Amino acid sequence: MVMEAPAKGGFDFDLCRRNEFLAAKGLKRPSYLKTGTTIVGLVFQDGVVLGADTRATEGPIVADKNCEKIHFMAPNIYCCGAGTAADTEAVTDMVSSQLQLHRYATGRESRVVTALTLLKTHLFSHQGYVSAALVLGGVDVTGPHLHTIYPHGSTDTLPYATMGSGSLAAMAVFESKYREGLTRDEGISLVSEAICSGIFNDLGSGSNVDVCVITKGQVEYLRNFQLPNPRTYVSSKGYSFTKGQTEVLSTKITPLKQKLVAEVEADVMEE
Repeated sequence: MVMEAPAKGGFDFDLCRRNEFLAAKGLKRPSYLKTGTTIVGLVFQDGVVLGADTRATEGPIVADKNCEKIHFMAPNIYCCGAGTAADTEAVTDMVSSQLQLHRYATGRESRVVTALTLLKTHLFSHQGYVSAALVLGGVDVTGPHLHTIYPHGSTDTLPYATMGSGSLAAMAVFESKYREGLTRDEGISLVSEAICSGIFNDLGSGSNVDVCVITKGQVEYLRNFQLPNPRTYVSSKGYSFTKGQTEVLSTKITPLKQKLVAEVEADVMEE
């Protein structure tokens, strides 16, 4: 009797081989939808400031103008997500629940490096098929920490970071204005300016600016901190076209033919 090896966790890549076979037969693969986001983070003298725009897209369509891209991980840790919205929410929710169980078991505050390890291990095991690019920030017993996690599982540890389709515009602001020892207000102002740079220079980013300030023992989630693109409504009273104002180029009248409907009375059958 031959014992089969237990199935390993993660994705089943049989469909990838199937897709390659079908492509070789001439089947055209569907194109990828471009995702759009600007997420940033920086370390200031007392903690970490995270920022994100609020536009969610479905290809060329703006699906949500005020979505939340800064996700709760632990009371002292938050994470910004770029990429596929379902993937970023599912991954952050899963790791957040694991951190909660770890706090129950240890009775201690979650550490940022623990969240980093859980996120990058999960993403690496799926080889980039989970489209989640993350900016992770928090303050623990070892101080403030800021990390980026790429969809394939690679990570960076930086004093300031940007990700998403608007990351280059945001990074230009950080590269020119960031310095060590920023105050809380200076950090918020710089993060807001970086997000606005992505909003105004990247079509995939837009709407409002969300900011999250994490310090020792305190978190401030500033939802809709800035509204750089307020929606304007044009009053319907501004358009009043009177009869005869528009020129009639031609007129054609087609008379309707009336159809006579004959009513046929059914014979009453007597028993």
